Amino acid sequence: MIKSLLVANRGEIAVRIMRTCQKLGIRVVAVYSEADRYARHVAQADEAVLIGPAESAQSYLKAENIIAAAQHTGVDAIHPGYGFLSESEALISLCEQEGIIFVGPNREAIRVMGSKIESKALAQNIGVPTIPGYHGADQSPATLLSEGDKVGYPLMIKASAGGGGKGMRRVDNSAQLVRELPQAKQEALAGFGDDKVLLEKLIEEPRHIEVQLAADHHGNTVHLFERECSIQRNHQKVIEEAPAGFLSNAQRELLFTSAITLGQAVNYDSLGTVEFLLDQNNGEVYFLEMNTRLQVEHPVTEAITGFDLVEWQIRIAAGEHLPCAQDEISCDGWAIEARVNAEDPANNYRPQTGTIALYNEPQHSDVRVDSGVQTGSVLGPYYDPMLAKIIGIGDNREHARSALQRGIDNFTLSGVGNNLDFLGDILRHPNFVDKALTTRFLEESFIGGWQAKSTDSKTLICAAIARIMLIEQQDTRVHNSPFQTLGAFRVLDRAGLAGQSRVILKDQLDEADSIHLLSISGSQGRYQLSTQVIGEDLAASKHNILAGWIGKQDLQVEIDGHSQSFSVDNAAAAITLTSKGTSQRYLCLSEQDLALGKGHSAGSGDSSITASLPGQVVEIKVAPGHSVASGDTMVVLDSMKLLHNLCAASDGVVGEIFCSVGDSVEGGAVLIELEPAE
Repeated sequence: MIKSLLVANRGEIAVRIMRTCQKLGIRVVAVYSEADRYARHVAQADEAVLIGPAESAQSYLKAENIIAAAQHTGVDAIHPGYGFLSESEALISLCEQEGIIFVGPNREAIRVMGSKIESKALAQNIGVPTIPGYHGADQSPATLLSEGDKVGYPLMIKASAGGGGKGMRRVDNSAQLVRELPQAKQEALAGFGDDKVLLEKLIEEPRHIEVQLAADHHGNTVHLFERECSIQRNHQKVIEEAPAGFLSNAQRELLFTSAITLGQAVNYDSLGTVEFLLDQNNGEVYFLEMNTRLQVEHPVTEAITGFDLVEWQIRIAAGEHLPCAQDEISCDGWAIEARVNAEDPANNYRPQTGTIALYNEPQHSDVRVDSGVQTGSVLGPYYDPMLAKIIGIGDNREHARSALQRGIDNFTLSGVGNNLDFLGDILRHPNFVDKALTTRFLEESFIGGWQAKSTDSKTLICAAIARIMLIEQQDTRVHNSPFQTLGAFRVLDRAGLAGQSRVILKDQLDEADSIHLLSISGSQGRYQLSTQVIGEDLAASKHNILAGWIGKQDLQVEIDGHSQSFSVDNAAAAITLTSKGTSQRYLCLSEQDLALGKGHSAGSGDSSITASLPGQVVEIKVAPGHSVASGDTMVVLDSMKLLHNLCAASDGVVGEIFCSVGDSVEGGAVLIELEPAE
């Protein structure tokens, strides 16, 4: 048995692997970049080794650094997790040279299945159905354009060497194919070190179904049933569940048989996933790709089978037989997983950075959380935005859905933008409840895109009360300026006691740009409050408030006899309240801010292009003096492993350019000055 193991990964999967290792009595070693020095996976390991700077290309993607750490710590094995080097032939070769066990499949299986082009050719040769398209080696633009016309539109461009939505584009005509090919190839090269792409006919109403495969070094291969992964954004999975609903026995049999046939054809010998598209219009099943490593969504399979799949991986790598035969594996119950990401779902899922101010996981027997973060974790632009996975488990799908919904409602995550509200809305949507799932679920269920909830008066009042109570906690012997950073103006009576306070708040999500003035009298948990919108003639609404802290960060507030509780994250210029998985952030303005006209959003005529988030400049598409139209891409930014197009907000002429290709820039940095068009 393996006695010591190095986890060549970070975040939630590193923590997940360590949990199984510690259960098995295996000494576990973490690796970390300079950005992850205080990360959760580092703290959980028995030993940790620094492997390089924050950039993944110089740390987690550098196989020689991983091997050096393994040699230094004397481990028996390396587990790559998923992503990074999990499907790296180079890492396997180095492991073989150094006599270190690689917890994963053999090199040839990774080579064949790591190429969508070669794997589809293999599938066709052994009779597994594939999507019509071009999978050839000739990657010249002329050939790809010609073959695209033959395939027909709409079609998909896909990176041959990877997944996760990188290098993937929908194309509706030949002109768009010409435009999209260069960036798809660039994204594929940046993400996987290989710019080869394939072209496939677009299936208009597909479901994304995958089969969990397991095989050992002794010729035994089994499946552990299927998973439904159809709910996706930007070609990346959001919700996964097992088993899949609405499959006929014939469809299931074809899925299982095809997966096992493919695995045996490449002598597969670990835990992997064979992915398929199911055409909802005609019921046809098509092979999509094989991921030769553990998948993000493996916990739902663990929930319905009762097996620890990481333990299976480790035992197989150590030379053991599969722990059971196919007829000993049963599917019991249902499980649904949601990916918790640091992103803004209302703004094209833009990744978010910052520091997690408060993090509390739900504590329910039918909810599982796999996480790589904690209170105080710093989220930079270097890695994937996934923070955690939350899994609801039940006897049937509705029980699992309800468990997951309750878990999300009781998940506290503040200080950084996240998708918890979005996930909750998906689970409540009638289409999800009714199992009406295709990869177009989000666009069909949220017409025009998902929108965050605007503020309500009760949450606004609670934010103001929280602000005042935080001021009360300060040392009363220190008299701050009325324009103190807490953004509240307190008037004292003749005895020097609190008379009336004014709190000025603006909901960050309020498109109307309203600024609210809340006047508060009272102290120590008993208050009278009136609220009005500045600039409106409506009469102020008045309320009686009782409030008290529950612990350090939870606040119980009773408004006119109706009680609710929130977790509070307080910063100098903003306050965030979180309740039942929903967060609301308010900007806190001072009287001085109001006098100077601050707090209102900038208009549409912005004269500069700014970095929407931290990242690296990979392309500048304009030069000084160029005329641009509204919507034209000016800069391409690489952040959190995805490319982001920064576009002109209005017509104009390019002025000064303040960045160069390769520059690392902070969020909000001005990159290009845009002058008004004449």
